[in-house]
Amino acid sequence: MNAPLATFDCRQAFAETLSALARENDRIVAVCNDSVGSSNLVAFQKEFPNRLVNVGIAEQDLIGVAAGLANGGFIPFVCAAAPFLTGRGAEQIKADVAYSKYHIVLCGMSPGMAYGELGPTHHSIEDLSWMRAMSGLSVLVPADPEQTIAAVKWAAAADKPIYMRIGRTKVPSVSAGQADPFVYGKANVARGGGDVTVIATGILVSRAIEASERLAAEGIGVRVVNMSTISPLDEAAVIAAAKETGAIVTAEEALTEGGLGAAVASVVVRHHPVPMRILGVTGFAPTGSAEFLLDHFHLNADGIIAAVRELRG
Repeated sequence: MNAPLATFDCRQAFAETLSALARENDRIVAVCNDSVGSSNLVAFQKEFPNRLVNVGIAEQDLIGVAAGLANGGFIPFVCAAAPFLTGRGAEQIKADVAYSKYHIVLCGMSPGMAYGELGPTHHSIEDLSWMRAMSGLSVLVPADPEQTIAAVKWAAAADKPIYMRIGRTKVPSVSAGQADPFVYGKANVARGGGDVTVIATGILVSRAIEASERLAAEGIGVRVVNMSTISPLDEAAVIAAAKETGAIVTAEEALTEGGLGAAVASVVVRHHPVPMRILGVTGFAPTGSAEFLLDHFHLNADGIIAAVRELRG
C-alpha cells in the first residue's frame, strides 16, 4: 500500500515568499483587514512593522488604501479572506484596481470552501466568476506551494492588477522539481494522455492526477492540464486538448457558472466543439467540513473518474 502523500498549506509558502521579497524591495507592503493571523502575516508584521497596514474589518477601505499606496509607488499585497475581499470590495476592485491599472496584488486567502464549517457566508465560490469579468485583471490559482512561490515572485514584478487565490486546504506537491512551476498565462500538462483531458485548477489538480493514475490502470489515457492562470486563459492548450483527445472535463472549487469551466467552454465552442463536463459547485454550498463539501459536489478523484467515463460512453 502506498504511503499517503505529504501535504502543505500554501499560505505558509506565500507568507515566507512575501517576506523574502520585502527584504529585497522596500516598496513591497502588506495591507490586511484584521486578518494578520489568518493571512499568516504575523512574521511579516514583526519584521516590517511599518510596512503592514491593518485597516480593520473594512474591505472597501482596504482596496482604497491599497490604491493610494500603489499611486504613491508602493507594491501592495492585499490580504483578506477571499469571500470578503471579492464580495465586499468588488466595486473598489473594479474602479480602483482594474480600471486604474494599478500594480496591486489581491490575495484571496482561504478561498473556495476552505472555511467549510462557517457556512455559505464564508464560502468563496463566486470569486473566479466575479474577477474574470473585470477587464485587465489577471486571475491566478496556484495548485501547490511551488506554484504559489513562483506566482508570488512573478506578481511582485508584473506591474499589473492581479487577483490570486492563496489556498488553505492542504495539498500535495504537483510541480516539485519543475524548472518553471508557474508561467503566467500558460497551462502545465501534469499528465499525458490521448483519450480525455481533465483541465483542473487549484486543489483539484492533485485530485485530477489521482483520477488519471487510477484510470491508466484501466487503459484509459487521461491528460491532466493544470490551469493556474484563469485569466488570461491559455487558449492554445484548450484547443490542443479538444483536437487531440476529443473530450474535456473541467474541475474547480468554484461555481460552474463563470469560472474555469465557463472559460474553457467558451474557447471550445468557438474553435473546436467537443463533449464536455464541467465539475464545480452548483448553488450555495451547505455547511460542513471542507472535505465533506468537496465530496458533496463530487470534487474528488471518484467524481472526475465518473465524468470521464460518462464522456467515453
